[in-house]
Amino acid sequence: MRAAFLVSHGKKESLELGERPMPARGAGDALVRLRVAAMNRVDLYMRDDARGITHELPLIAGVDGAGDLVEGGESAGLKPGDRVMVFPPVGCGICEFCRTGDQTMCRHLRVTGEHRDGCYAEFISLPAHNLLPIPPTQSYEQAACFGGAYTTAWRGLFTRGRLKAGETVLITGIGGGVAVAALQFAMAAGARVFVTSSRDAKIERAIALGAVAGVNYRSDNVVNRVLSLTGGRGVDLVFDGAGAPTWDASLRLLVRGGRLVCYGATGGADPSADVKRVFIKQLEVIGTVLCNRGEADRMLAFCQAHPVVPVIDRRFTLADIRAAYDHLGQGDQFGKVIIEIG
Repeated sequence: MRAAFLVSHGKKESLELGERPMPARGAGDALVRLRVAAMNRVDLYMRDDARGITHELPLIAGVDGAGDLVEGGESAGLKPGDRVMVFPPVGCGICEFCRTGDQTMCRHLRVTGEHRDGCYAEFISLPAHNLLPIPPTQSYEQAACFGGAYTTAWRGLFTRGRLKAGETVLITGIGGGVAVAALQFAMAAGARVFVTSSRDAKIERAIALGAVAGVNYRSDNVVNRVLSLTGGRGVDLVFDGAGAPTWDASLRLLVRGGRLVCYGATGGADPSADVKRVFIKQLEVIGTVLCNRGEADRMLAFCQAHPVVPVIDRRFTLADIRAAYDHLGQGDQFGKVIIEIG
């Protein structure tokens, strides 16, 4: 089968496009013919570094995908021909977290495209319970977007962040898939949302989607501007994927008892922080990534009940996978980058 796979790390040539063996289907597994995949920031990390993520090379890249079930799936109530999307976190099924249904916390977690072969291929095999039926109202493209970015935003905002209607949210670095998903979810839940970006065009896109206002952090002071926009109060929740560059401002902008939800560290993993501010203001610093199966089901039901449709930035074919990586690396995208497999 044709696939895009990693043979090394640290350069563009680490990602190759060519033939790979058909995936073996083990007991309880299902075979899926993939039609569409969706890119994530971790794709760049896996190509360029991948430290801390246990894996073997060659490795087929790509966390998210959607397609048609070919074989298996009976144990999950699925049948051949069903349209399905990939649910990326594959748990061990036996650790304390898996036994309570929170496989994203699994001590032996293996994520598609990171620890095991992923979705930039014509076929994928994975446990049947790691497939979700695509709602009739959603396309393959839309479904492919939900697995990584939208599940991370959902868990971060609602399970971990406990966001409520009427609260204020600051989303840093609007434009990436998780940040745009968080904007859509927060708006649909009745929150007031502010965003930051280094590009005015992205801020304008966010406002068009419903954000109250935005701050260009290259030309304006984020703390002063957001305090002005909120009448000096600050925000109830900061949703951040940058890490070090935004950490201090995030803590300053939170109201007493506020929550900083961190889902990434694209700008650096070692922030300096005024610990006194954390305990004096009784702040919460919360980490999050992906979600469990129950949360995924609730997220999809929410998206059916509210106007939450994934934002598509650009489309590439599998043959143009390196150009897609270049586009993602430039940071110009707003929403999800799609890879057409067929």
